[in-house]
Amino acid sequence: MFVSIFKQNIHTFVKINNIITMPNIHEHNPEHQITSLNKAYIGGIILNSLFVVIEFAAGFWINSMGLISDAGHNLGDVAAILLSLLAFRLSHVKNNETYTYGYKKSTVLVSLLNSFILLITLGFILTESIRKFIHPQPLDGTVMAWVAGIGVFVNGATAFLFMKDKDKDLNVRGVFLHMAADALVSIGVVASGIIISLTGWYIIDPIIGLVISIVILTSTWNLLHDSIRLSLDGVPENINYDNIEDKILKTENVCSIHHLHIWALSTTENALTAHIVVDDLQHMEQVKHVLREKLSKLGIGHATFEFENKGEHCECEND
Repeated sequence: MFVSIFKQNIHTFVKINNIITMPNIHEHNPEHQITSLNKAYIGGIILNSLFVVIEFAAGFWINSMGLISDAGHNLGDVAAILLSLLAFRLSHVKNNETYTYGYKKSTVLVSLLNSFILLITLGFILTESIRKFIHPQPLDGTVMAWVAGIGVFVNGATAFLFMKDKDKDLNVRGVFLHMAADALVSIGVVASGIIISLTGWYIIDPIIGLVISIVILTSTWNLLHDSIRLSLDGVPENINYDNIEDKILKTENVCSIHHLHIWALSTTENALTAHIVVDDLQHMEQVKHVLREKLSKLGIGHATFEFENKGEHCECEND
């Protein structure tokens, strides 16, 4: 039965992957990239939803905490992918009079919410694993290994769908890291299933549950840290504040800079505001053009400047 299910999942993924990776003459077109990522989200949701049902059913059938805990984690991943897809869609909604930046910030809020979902899942897995560790119960290691084998494929395939865009967006990176970690965890469950079927060491099942907890905590920590940082309008991790300041100061006709602020509009767009002191306001337009070109190359697409003459008193003393 599980061999048949595994083949069906492979067939499903092949069809999805053919759609997503189909050659397109507009490969560098932003609209095509948006469509491709959208399909990756949908493909990931379909694959993981099917697997969650299979893994939960098998886990309850053979009473395996390793499978049930991993299924709970994968259910959290489905929710995370759904939320990430929602934020992805909202980030492309046009701005309006109420939300002048649109809904770009939703991508940051979703990445923060996804972190909390993973932490809740972690608590559930830890509790159940400890209970199983104290009271180990017999289970079918062969079925456990087969189902986890499907998980290796599903999680690995989903991670592959997001691999090419993982460095462009915090949410996409979060999905990729979760699925890559899950693939490694599933490999561990396969190993424990084989060990149980050969030795009868049922205690290995809750141990795998505890290992899964450590993997979840490790993969969640950086995502949680980055999400909180962006939620508080901190300088994005990929932006070097001192380097930005140095680049601006080295621009011709710039005397000094103050009230420099850098923050994230979304998980993919950064903004900057600054007061720029120039030697002569006649150079303002030239300096503005040069600065925007420099900042664009450094990952800042939205820059707003207030120019001041040398010796002018700035009224924003407490900014």
